[in-house]
Amino acid sequence: MVIGIMAIEMVGGVYCPLSPRDPDQRLHALVQQNRSRIVLTHWLTVNRFGNKIVTCRNEAMLDCEAESSDMITQRISNVPITPSHISYVIFTSGSTGIPKAVQVRQKNFLQCMYALTCVDSILKNDTIVQMARCSFDIHVQEIMGSLIIGASLIMLHPSEKAGNKRVVQYLRSICSGGEPFPIKLLSSLNNMNFSNVIVSNLYGPAETTMDSTFHLFDITKNIDIISIGCLLPNYTCYIFDEHFRSVPINQEGELYIGGAGVFAGYLHRDDLTSKALIHIDSDIYYRTGDIVRVDANGALHYRGRKDQQVKIRGQRIELGEIEKCILNTSVSACIVIKWGEDHLVAYVQGSDVTENQLRDHCQSHLPPHMVPSMFIILDKLPLNANGKVDR
Repeated sequence: MVIGIMAIEMVGGVYCPLSPRDPDQRLHALVQQNRSRIVLTHWLTVNRFGNKIVTCRNEAMLDCEAESSDMITQRISNVPITPSHISYVIFTSGSTGIPKAVQVRQKNFLQCMYALTCVDSILKNDTIVQMARCSFDIHVQEIMGSLIIGASLIMLHPSEKAGNKRVVQYLRSICSGGEPFPIKLLSSLNNMNFSNVIVSNLYGPAETTMDSTFHLFDITKNIDIISIGCLLPNYTCYIFDEHFRSVPINQEGELYIGGAGVFAGYLHRDDLTSKALIHIDSDIYYRTGDIVRVDANGALHYRGRKDQQVKIRGQRIELGEIEKCILNTSVSACIVIKWGEDHLVAYVQGSDVTENQLRDHCQSHLPPHMVPSMFIILDKLPLNANGKVDR
């Protein structure tokens, strides 16, 4: 995987990870959506793609003859790559029922990595433990970012745990992101002998290149609230109310992020890009949809979403994508909600379908984290006073 990622970048290609956990139908749909010329596979995954998709085994890149290495090096050095070239594309859930392909430029990625080094989140002499799945954009930082700045990289086997003694002895800092930092995690880190390790809470949507804010804190102190901190260097932000007016301190509003990490747009979806990116004083900002407040010390506090987007174990999910998938069956109406911390529940209106049929349909079209835990079939979904489905 590491060789594949670096090879794609070195020859001027665009890296777009596909998760082997996704069903075959979704993998084929994503390949068609991003119009990939070739899919780089592992010997365990090559059979997931049919004859209509050109594949190349990752191991084949190791079969180059030694005497041709100088020629290969010369060819790679002549590949023109500019800061505006796309470095990678990462898929995120889409409310329209179709995943969105976030395009991140070379300069976005490099500036984000530079910002992280400025706040000592990652340093040249660090040893990075690679933990994130390829469906998380943070894996690009863990793998490609670590090697670019000269850090060492530990690739954990899926069966290994990051808390074992063999790994802990190398750690200088721990970074948490993807979801609000749970207070109960502090005691767990102390019990794992991480009291002398720097812990930081990072925040940032894929559209602003992995991380946009950071907050360093001491896990040995009593902490009631953990903020998402302050902006990384080269990032800017505004917090606006529903009337596009700046909100005062400690008042909630929607977060708009600008600066070095703002992405190039959604691949082949100019309509969605125009809604997500806005111009403020001749600069481009991404409207996150996240509701935040800023305290008197300038720290940002995450307060929730302005829409139906949720997070399940760090994965960003548009409930509308699941609902549209279910509506492709015989049901006439559907509502999906988040239940507890890690579960999704689908309420469907229909009489000619069973829970098993709905589950099988979702499992064949959606990634595992987007398949509802429960399907509740009703004769009719409840409506509110306006005649709309009452969530």
